[in-house]
Amino acid sequence: MFKLRSLFALLMLALVAFAPAWSQAADDAASAAQEQDAPPKVNAAVELPKMQKILDKIKSQISGDTGESKLTQLNEMALELSGNADTLGQALLPERQQLDAQLAVLGPAPKPDSGMKETAEVTRKRHALENQKGKLDDQIKQAEGIKNGALMLSSQIVNLRRDQLKSQLALNSGSILGPRFWAPVLSSQDLDGEKIGEFLQELQDTAALSWEPGWRVGSAAWILAALLVMTLGRRYSEEFLAWVSIHKLPEGRLRRSFLAAAIAITTLVAVVLTFNFIALAFTRRDDVSDNVQDFVDRLVQLSVFCGLIAGLGRAFLSTRRPSWRLPTISNEVAMALKPFPPITAVLVFIFQTMEAFNYSVGTSLNTTIFANGLTALLIGSTALAISIRTNRVRRRMTQAGTPPEARSTLVGLIQMGLTLTALAILLSLVIGYVTLARFLSYEVIWCGLLFGSFYFLSHLLSDGCESLFSTSNSSGRRIQSSLNINERHLQQTATLLTALGKTVLVLFVVLALLNGTFASSTPIELLQKAIEFWGGKGLESLNIVPAHMVNALVCLVVGIYVLRSIRRWLDNDFLPKTTMDVGMRVSLVTLFSNIGYVLIILLTLSIMGLQWNKLAWIVSALSVGIGFGLQEIVKNFISGLILLTERPVKVGDLVTISGIEGDIRRINVRATEIQLGDKSTVIVPNSQFISQNVRNATMGNAQGVVTITLTFPLNIDPSKVRDILLEVYNENERILETPEPSVSFKDLTQQGIILSVTGNVAGQRQIAGAKSDLLFDILTRLRKEGILLSTPQTMIIERRQQAVAASEEEKLLS
Repeated sequence: MFKLRSLFALLMLALVAFAPAWSQAADDAASAAQEQDAPPKVNAAVELPKMQKILDKIKSQISGDTGESKLTQLNEMALELSGNADTLGQALLPERQQLDAQLAVLGPAPKPDSGMKETAEVTRKRHALENQKGKLDDQIKQAEGIKNGALMLSSQIVNLRRDQLKSQLALNSGSILGPRFWAPVLSSQDLDGEKIGEFLQELQDTAALSWEPGWRVGSAAWILAALLVMTLGRRYSEEFLAWVSIHKLPEGRLRRSFLAAAIAITTLVAVVLTFNFIALAFTRRDDVSDNVQDFVDRLVQLSVFCGLIAGLGRAFLSTRRPSWRLPTISNEVAMALKPFPPITAVLVFIFQTMEAFNYSVGTSLNTTIFANGLTALLIGSTALAISIRTNRVRRRMTQAGTPPEARSTLVGLIQMGLTLTALAILLSLVIGYVTLARFLSYEVIWCGLLFGSFYFLSHLLSDGCESLFSTSNSSGRRIQSSLNINERHLQQTATLLTALGKTVLVLFVVLALLNGTFASSTPIELLQKAIEFWGGKGLESLNIVPAHMVNALVCLVVGIYVLRSIRRWLDNDFLPKTTMDVGMRVSLVTLFSNIGYVLIILLTLSIMGLQWNKLAWIVSALSVGIGFGLQEIVKNFISGLILLTERPVKVGDLVTISGIEGDIRRINVRATEIQLGDKSTVIVPNSQFISQNVRNATMGNAQGVVTITLTFPLNIDPSKVRDILLEVYNENERILETPEPSVSFKDLTQQGIILSVTGNVAGQRQIAGAKSDLLFDILTRLRKEGILLSTPQTMIIERRQQAVAASEEEKLLS
């Protein structure tokens, strides 16, 4: 028993003695197994310099002349480098976390004043770990920098490739009748087949993801919702809005404009919701690739324009309700044009989808040109077919004896512009300018969308304001009773709000036209490239840039159009509804026009980038010209502004200046037009109204005074004559009762008694006619009463002198 116990004790001592060695062996074996299973470690100190050299090499190759295929290869290298750098950085993160954990075990270094000390081994170990962590942080930062640099370089390569593609597309790329244009159909182009196949596989994978178990029911529900919205939803929403317009809106033009806008909006909303639901059915999972997601987002954005095309077309034609059709289009023409809006929407969707597909895949130049040319060909053919079919239907109506609808000049210009643009598209395709043809085709659609939206919105705004403030409707009566204002002020408010709304719409249309279409090219870019192609790089001496000149020209044309529209609106719509007299209205409109033209010119010069310090010689020349030849022009211009602001005379006044008497018809910038009694016109410089004495007969008092002075013999009865004169004045219908006519005893001379009779008329222009009638009546009554006027003594004296001279001549002759 003792021996057994002794043997057991010895075995236990042996186990205790060899336990550390066995433990170390086991740890070594476990770590060896881990190293065999784990991926091999990457030496960052060696790999990071290699990656940096690759990045520098890609940059140096981009700076030289590179083609499309070379740029594509460099882009792929940059993306691969970015991925490798990201992988390296991610691989270094566990080591850094391990170092952080080891430093956490050691704890922070004790402070000198804490009284705590640690061994030299611990201090050495902490310093070594901190140095290793610092190197590791630098490597991670370097890897992150290489990754970001490679991504930025890839973005620059894509932009450079896109710029080269645009510059190549702007040149003559070959006629659509040549084999070069149809080459992508007959043979594969570079790596297009491989790229297209990869992207199609991504689309198939995305569709497969949406039909996996657990997602299949949701995808089917979204697709079913899209179908219901496009069919039943659009139909019943349109019917509901039609019921609202008929039963809830007041009678008038608002019903038609509201229904037209409702048709366009319901179609737009239905199309957009349908595309969004389909997109959610296939791309709502997080596993969808970024390329597919971007492609689907482009299609969803494209649905807005396709919905607008279809909606505006249905609203314009209104084939289901011809009597509610807003534009003046005959039913035959509307039925003939009915298929074209959906056809155009489908064509735009198909070919914009092709362009989005090419953009996502990154196809070659030839494939892109083929897609653009096919787009322009079909859209241009559709536009030409619209014009031809419209003319054919109208010609058929004329031959059948049915008069076509009365078209305005604007409608004729629009149809002519559509026809010419379609011919220009087809001609550009034939001679090889595919990009120009594509731009014109999308520009036609963009202008149609903008002007169609403006047409409906302006009508809806005008009719809505008119109906809202009309006293024949409950809303207008409620506003009038609440504010206690006159009906005229309600009409002014409606007119003013309509003008403000249309101004906002015009500005929106102008900005949309200047900012381009839904396609990639814009009008400003095309004009800038055309000017740069012909060698224009800006007038550096005056700091004028061709793009600024284009913008300034657009600003000048639009500004003049808006100014004239506002002037017509003030002259015809707004000011006639105020209490201003005609002269005040004309003066205000003229002053507004003059100030508006000055502001437009200044704004145009400012947009052009004209620096006034570069025009010192022009200012000097103008100063000399004003001192010599332009002095009178400037003086008359300033005088015209004074006449319009101070208004000593205004349009409609009866004035006398330099012996000329007439009515002022117009006050221009340089001169004033005066119409005489014989309907002739005298042009008087404005400066004469400032520097000379001017008699304004209608300035202070609108009434005129008719005064007739008569001389009677000394043997008359003055009281009887006064009664006759007053009776004649009172019987004349032009003489006012207040103030009453009066007769005054002017003088008693050798010729006789001088009496003056005075009466008032309503206006200065009635004086001559009233005076003529009164003289006829006075002479008739005086002769009837046997009262004669006094014979002038001068005439008697002249007769005596003539008789004496005749008698003396007879004596001399005898």
